[in-house]
Amino acid sequence: MFEFDQYLGFLAFLTIATIGFWLMIFLISFVVPYWIGGSIMEMIKEKREEKRKKKELNS
Repeated sequence: MFEFDQYLGFLAFLTIATIGFWLMIFLISFVVPYWIGGSIMEMIKEKREEKRKKKELNS
């Protein structure tokens, strides 16, 4: 059915595909939400700071 070099190539393909699959699962479930959440928090902090500075200038 398979010769030895074909078998090694098939195993290499499966290994790379599996690593890619789990990397995508990790990125989608942890890294991207963390990145988006951090960006939103940073945007909220900047808006608070901007409001505080405007309030100080008006006082």
